[in-house]
Amino acid sequence: MDHTSPIVEDVLGISWLDFNLSNVFMMAIVSLIIFVLCTWASRKLQMKPTGMQNFMEWIVEFVKGIIGDTMDWKTGKVFLPLGLTLMFYIFVSNIVGVITVGVVGHDLWWKSPTADATLTLTLSAMVVMLTHFYGIKVNGAKNYFKTFVSPVPLMLPFKIIEEFTNTLTLGLRLFGNIYAGEILLSLLVGLATSSIFGFFGAALPMLAWQGFSLFIGGIQAFVFTMLTMVYMSHKVSKDH
Repeated sequence: MDHTSPIVEDVLGISWLDFNLSNVFMMAIVSLIIFVLCTWASRKLQMKPTGMQNFMEWIVEFVKGIIGDTMDWKTGKVFLPLGLTLMFYIFVSNIVGVITVGVVGHDLWWKSPTADATLTLTLSAMVVMLTHFYGIKVNGAKNYFKTFVSPVPLMLPFKIIEEFTNTLTLGLRLFGNIYAGEILLSLLVGLATSSIFGFFGAALPMLAWQGFSLFIGGIQAFVFTMLTMVYMSHKVSKDH
């Protein structure tokens, strides 16, 4: 059975302003999950970390390693909160639709929000705009915009095209991997609910694919965060 996302069209009477309510709902759910997880993990901090505090400190060190691999830590330490936010938000967004789906009537409400290109491209566009903001903040507007015409002014159109391609590839890579995974899972679920033979035939592949999707979700969160820091280093590091 085909399911559609609940869409509110022409918000405030604006013909092009539509909202996907399932995306809004899942973004709120993902944010709530991360808030509860991080609050729980940091509620009783100890000098010798155990349990969730140990896990959270490992994540912090992991993201610090990503930043340290792309730029000088003195320059990059300000981006640690950004890296942690991206890592947590994208990973949780990637896996919430792998665990289960939620359908009300014919509307698909519970899914991975990153399986929607609108969300991933918006996220990548915000990241690229943030790199420009910090590039201007660190280097000054004059010096920053000089980089678009160096070593020769002929490079300007290529530099502009590069910014658009960075945005597209960053967003579409994430969308494509998560969307493809959810499509395959939905096909396996359809097969499992078709008959008793379909259930037994799809059970093992579905469990295997769910496990693989968790791995893919983590890899894509890492890739997105890593590329964000690479793009940021190109804008703020003096040696680029």
